Amino acid sequence: MHKLFALITSITMFFPAFAQAKEEQDVIYEKRMELYKKAETVSLIPWYYFAAIDQYERNIRQVRRDIPKAEGVLGIYIKPQIWAGPLNKDKNDTNPFTISQFGGLGIDGNGDGMADRNDDEDVIFAIARYLQSYGTDHEHIKIALWDYYQRSKTVDLILGKGRIYKKYGTLKLDEHAFPLPLYANYSYKNTWGDARGWGGRRIHEGTDIFAGYGVPVRSTCYGIVELKGWNKYGGWRIGIRDINNTYHYFAHLNGFASYLREGQIVEPGMIIGSVGSSGYGPPGTSGKFPPHLHYGMYKDNGYTEWSFDPYPHLKYWEREEKWKKRK
Repeated sequence: MHKLFALITSITMFFPAFAQAKEEQDVIYEKRMELYKKAETVSLIPWYYFAAIDQYERNIRQVRRDIPKAEGVLGIYIKPQIWAGPLNKDKNDTNPFTISQFGGLGIDGNGDGMADRNDDEDVIFAIARYLQSYGTDHEHIKIALWDYYQRSKTVDLILGKGRIYKKYGTLKLDEHAFPLPLYANYSYKNTWGDARGWGGRRIHEGTDIFAGYGVPVRSTCYGIVELKGWNKYGGWRIGIRDINNTYHYFAHLNGFASYLREGQIVEPGMIIGSVGSSGYGPPGTSGKFPPHLHYGMYKDNGYTEWSFDPYPHLKYWEREEKWKKRK
C-alpha cells in the first residue's frame, strides 16, 4: 500500500512540473524561431540553417569549459576578436562603425546603435550577413561554414541538423524512445566503465540490454544514420547522430530494417534493426555471447568525441514511456 501511494505521489508531482517545464521550453522555441525567421527574411537563407548553427553551438557550450554559458535564447558564440575585428584593440567594441573598419563580424541587428555580441538579434543578423556574403544556396553556405569552423565534421553535423529541421519544420524534437519495445522481455543494468577483455583490455562504453533474438531495436531519437554495417567487435551495428551532437551506437544486431540507409533521417521509436549476437570475428560471425543490444552514447565537443554513460538516459526514457502509456 505504501509503495502504491509513493508511486501515485511521484506521478502526480512529476506531471505538473513536467508540464510547466514544457511550457517554458515552448516559449523559448517560439522566440528562437522568430529570430530565425527574421534572419531568413533579410538574408533569403532558409531558417533551418540558422537553427542548425544555433543548435550546434548551444550543445558545444554545454560541454566546453572554455566557452561562456549562453545568456539569451540563442546559443551562438562569436569570439571577441572575430566580432570586433582581429586588429581591433578593443575586443569588447560595440560601435558598429569601428567594428566594420577593422573587418569585424559584429553588426547592429536591432537598430539600437550598438553591435553587442551578447544580444541575440545582433548575433543572428551577423551570422546571416556572413553566410549571405558567400551566397544563399546550399553549396555556398557549406563553403561559408567550412571557412568559419575549419572542421569538416562540424560542417557535416550542422548540415545534418539542418536537414532534420527542414523535414519536420519544428524545433520541438526533444522526444526520445527506449531502444526496445516495452512489451519485450529484456533486462539491463549499469555496466558502463566495467573492464572488458574481448578485443584487448578496455572499458565498456555502453549498456548491454539482454533480450531474445529478433526483438525489434528502435531509434532512440530524431537523427541521421551516420553509419551502418559490420565492425569486427560490434558486429552488425548502426550509428545515429541526433540534433544534440550525440552519437547513438547500436551494436551486435541480428540484422537491419530493410528500408534503412546511411544518411537517412530517423525518429524516436522507428524500427532500425533487431537484437542479435553478432561480432568478434569476420562479417557474419555470431553466437559467441548471449543475444543482447549494446547501446552507447558519444558526445562531440567541436574538437573530439568521447563516450558517456547511457544508463541514466535509458532509465529515464523507459520511465517516461511507461508514464505516457498510463495517461
